[in-house]
Amino acid sequence: MSANRSSNGELAIVLHSHQPYVEGFGTWPFGEEWLWESIATSYLPLLDILDGGAPVTLSLTPVLCDQLEAPGAMARCAAFLAGIRVESHRRDTASAAGEPGVVAALEHSAARYEWARERLAQLGGDVLGALGRHAAWTSSATHAVLALLATSAGVRLQLRAGIDGHRRRFGGGWRGGFWLPECAHAAWLDPLLEEAGVRAVCVDLTDVLAPDGHLRPLRSPAGPLLVPIDRATIELVWSRGGYPADPRYRSYHAFTHHRHRAWSNDGAPYDPARGAAAAREHAADFVTRVRARVAGGGLCVFAVDTELLGDWWHEGPLWLAAVIEEAAAQGLSIARLDDALARHEPAPAPADLPVTSWGTPRDLSTWSAPPVAAVAWSARDAELRAVAAARAGGADARAVRELLALQSSDWAFLVSRDLAEPYGRERAAQHRAALDAALAAPGAHEPSLRNLAPEASAAALLEP
Repeated sequence: MSANRSSNGELAIVLHSHQPYVEGFGTWPFGEEWLWESIATSYLPLLDILDGGAPVTLSLTPVLCDQLEAPGAMARCAAFLAGIRVESHRRDTASAAGEPGVVAALEHSAARYEWARERLAQLGGDVLGALGRHAAWTSSATHAVLALLATSAGVRLQLRAGIDGHRRRFGGGWRGGFWLPECAHAAWLDPLLEEAGVRAVCVDLTDVLAPDGHLRPLRSPAGPLLVPIDRATIELVWSRGGYPADPRYRSYHAFTHHRHRAWSNDGAPYDPARGAAAAREHAADFVTRVRARVAGGGLCVFAVDTELLGDWWHEGPLWLAAVIEEAAAQGLSIARLDDALARHEPAPAPADLPVTSWGTPRDLSTWSAPPVAAVAWSARDAELRAVAAARAGGADARAVRELLALQSSDWAFLVSRDLAEPYGRERAAQHRAALDAALAAPGAHEPSLRNLAPEASAAALLEP
């Protein structure tokens, strides 16, 4: 590898795009409406930025891709945008008569959904194909916390199904970038990642390395590059006091009767012009701060969930576009992560790296602590039973897919963060029951589980 391209260092923006498999599993308030919202408010606005040449590293999880290409899914999304969203805005607007500021905010919201409907139609519903032009990194099949899996065979199943799906969809240009779900890393995973062709993963070593240690990749002894994400930079956006908390931005938490957002964080009716001005100010501030962060050289990796931009933070896409423009104006180099890694010599990884994640605290407790222990232990027990059944010739395609579905990190996350606890527990219980039924009567059940993990095979479970 060569030396850093610039003594001033560079920035890599990594957007991790993910939804649990909700397509066909419930509607409002929990279920596939989450996916339609992300398409309308995050993925389609982001696509316009990417198509404009923004040097952003896009990660698409296989389970998100499974849903975007599921038969009939995009037609239902279009119907949601043309029907439910139009009517729900109409009703809220009628209820807000006499409050011109609220009416204007709802009209702005309705116009954004109409734009999304038109953009989806322009793409012929092929959101996956459009995003796929920019897809650089992949992940495990169903966003399982690999460090919590019980067996190497279970890890191989998640890796192969995910990576094979990425290659089928997007061709042979994958350069080995792999998003570790929840940035959950344990050293025992490294040989398995290397075996699967993974060349780089992002890790959160906030409480492990000195501040400057986050600006250089690490070479693990047995596996891929470990790329520290820069929490100091990320928290400019993703923290209680981060940019999205500014009074001028649209509130994520204040809803109309039909769950639309018509107010700013300061309680005033939302003003799009005021929010856009704040986004430009914060983009300039972000670039200035990152320039200072890398003034002595190094690679600053700013990694966030794609859905933060638009779905959770309404002005997020405006902010991202402004960051790209402001970086050019201020002379900050932004690079795609795979390219940047070729220019930054890695340091040896510490021999005693602990198990880490980007949870709070930086361990695995978000997915394994007492509130979610039953979910975690059920998944591990199911994995052991599925591996044993596979080696005895009794694990069919349905059992494999139900295991993958059960292993998703999302069910425990929904419970531990009290976001949609009943839905998280119900989905985990449903997949465990379906797995038990499949193991009890191999071949008796439809194997598809809608469109989840079509590349999955029990063959991975036969290896040690």
